[in-house]
Amino acid sequence: MTQIETLSTPASDYEIVKKTLAFIHENWREQPSLEAIAERAELSPTHLQRLFTRWAGLSPKAFLQAVTLDHARSLLRDSASILDTAYEVGLSGPGRLHDLFVTHEGMTPGSYKLGGKGLTLRFGFHDCPFGRALVMITDQGLAGLAFADDGQEKDTLLDMQSRWPGAAYIE
Repeated sequence: MTQIETLSTPASDYEIVKKTLAFIHENWREQPSLEAIAERAELSPTHLQRLFTRWAGLSPKAFLQAVTLDHARSLLRDSASILDTAYEVGLSGPGRLHDLFVTHEGMTPGSYKLGGKGLTLRFGFHDCPFGRALVMITDQGLAGLAFADDGQEKDTLLDMQSRWPGAAYIE
């Protein structure tokens, strides 16, 4: 156990998580392992996983995937090929990019790149503690989630539809 683990306080925990977030954000292209991230934080992988998840609400790997996905989306919107995008974001190939998109976007990178062309999105509004939730799904999974204040459902739907202008929408 390191000194940081034994003297852990909310303030030091915050600093560790803050520095870990920055490290992941700065090094996402290298796709660092949990062990490499933990070594940088001077914690064991298990302790970092628990601490990071408690403070950030997701695991270091999930945060790394979110950062990677954000960069991949940007590259695909800017007309990069799927192969180039996969390598540019530090993945081992287009198969890993496919897995990332299907897991987190509910669609393939090709469908995303084409603005949803040929894709069917089913949607509905549902009451939740945050107001009205717009849930959008494809045959591959959850594609979108947004929240609307009462009377703002149409604007929320239009915003989500603008992300995939080529898709067909079914309520």
